[in-house]
Amino acid sequence: MVLLNAINGELNILLAVSGLILLLGLVLKKINQPYIIAYILTGIILGPFGFKLVTQVETAQVIGEFGLVILMFFIGMEISLKDFLKNWRIAVFGTSLQVIFSILIVFVLGYYLGWSFRRVMLLGFVISISSSAVVMKLLEDGGIAKTKIGQNVISILLTQDIAIVPMIIIMSFLGGGEIGLHQITLQLLGGTLTVGLILFLLKKDVIKFPFEKSLVHDHELQVFGGLIICFSLALFTSFFELSAGLGAFVAGLFVHSSSSTKWLHDTLHPFRVILISIFFLSVGMLIDLDFLVKNWRVISLLVFGVFLSNQGINTVSLRLLGNKWKQSIYGGALLAQIGEFSFVLSSLGYHSDMISLYSYQLTIIVISITIFISPIWALMTKKVLRI
Repeated sequence: MVLLNAINGELNILLAVSGLILLLGLVLKKINQPYIIAYILTGIILGPFGFKLVTQVETAQVIGEFGLVILMFFIGMEISLKDFLKNWRIAVFGTSLQVIFSILIVFVLGYYLGWSFRRVMLLGFVISISSSAVVMKLLEDGGIAKTKIGQNVISILLTQDIAIVPMIIIMSFLGGGEIGLHQITLQLLGGTLTVGLILFLLKKDVIKFPFEKSLVHDHELQVFGGLIICFSLALFTSFFELSAGLGAFVAGLFVHSSSSTKWLHDTLHPFRVILISIFFLSVGMLIDLDFLVKNWRVISLLVFGVFLSNQGINTVSLRLLGNKWKQSIYGGALLAQIGEFSFVLSSLGYHSDMISLYSYQLTIIVISITIFISPIWALMTKKVLRI
């Protein structure tokens, strides 16, 4: 009887989530807005700070971490390292400019607020990372992923995702308390091996996986084969105390570089919508509405400041890289939000005593809101530019 009640409870949650996403999705479809907004709104409404169908923040965080792993795997499968190699100067220049200017902006703000150097570095890193999930979806929906500006934006996103490795290592060095030699050694070794794997992919023309031929026509086992690749590399980076999402991202790059890309991509595609929505649901669940109402002024200023600064920095960098002004401004709008890996950095900063609980909650909500607003911001920019 207890088991039956538990199952019924889970079915109620699934029914409520599916029904609300469908309802909001139909509304958003009529006004030409992406379904990402429906996922986040559903998380807000049904999460720990809404109607409490999911009652624990920790549960929402676990859901989010699992969703992030799957999400980064799918994103990795969409990216060609060969194309990235052609634009590596653009990517490195754009990302470096973004990180440097983000740290400088936070440094100026921190100077007047009396922030420590490590807090400045942490928050500078946090706002410098854009959301691969949101931007890739917007590029696909807009049909510009293969254009020059689309390729430039994707190259910058890829470089940012790779840059998360040294960012995590630097934050570990700057963290509060004593850092064990074992932890630092693990992270440095893990970071080196991860970058080495990516460089290996750049040199190899075709990668073949074990049992590849046996799985080509077996669609059921293909699903599990793909998930094994994803979770294996996620565990690999987790072992070295790096983000599991980073490992899943590299797994996606491996799959894209393999001759088995097409069958695996096609087989997993039906699961993609459900699995990716999990991450955005968790983003909504982390938005504390009471905290948002009490601190709406400072949150509004921070969100507005993030969009303006990221928009400006990325627009200038894309323009310097040879794009026309309109495309550069639109590309800047696409990259204006704070990304999913910033949740990882924020959590690391909080647990290392770099930021207080209040600052951590503030950071999580600002990241979530920028992800939520990003599609609207990009659409408004597109309409203003008339492109």
